[in-house]
Amino acid sequence: MSASIANAEKPSRDELLIFLRARSKAIVITTRSDGRPQASPVACGVDTEGRLVISTYPERAKVRNIRRVPQVSVCMISDDWDGPYVQVDGSAEVLDLPDALEPLVDYFRALSGEHPDWDAYREAMTRQGKCLIRVNVDRWGPIATGGFPPDKAPS
Repeated sequence: MSASIANAEKPSRDELLIFLRARSKAIVITTRSDGRPQASPVACGVDTEGRLVISTYPERAKVRNIRRVPQVSVCMISDDWDGPYVQVDGSAEVLDLPDALEPLVDYFRALSGEHPDWDAYREAMTRQGKCLIRVNVDRWGPIATGGFPPDKAPS
């Protein structure tokens, strides 16, 4: 088995969106009130305007943190632990019900496609009191893969 060599290539915005849309696992990083980072694993999609979207509950720490400090980082990872990943940074907003309802439909579509009963889905989101986080991506790093630095790889 050959050694895996680390790689990092900066994508264009269009290439970034293609990469993000093909994934749904992410770690969102917000800022706690004491200034330290707070990380949350989330299911994450991309809406039609190229924003990251995350469904959650208003009581969650990430939501409280975003309401206070809207700058966030999101590390979008591949299903395979050794797969490529990218960190994006941006400004987040929280949409509460009833304003979140149709964007929650868009969130579902981004992750899972069409729902068999949209009325039931909307009712469930309302009953559960969901909210939606939207992240406007301001900057991003390279799409990277782990592995050995080229000069350290075993021969």
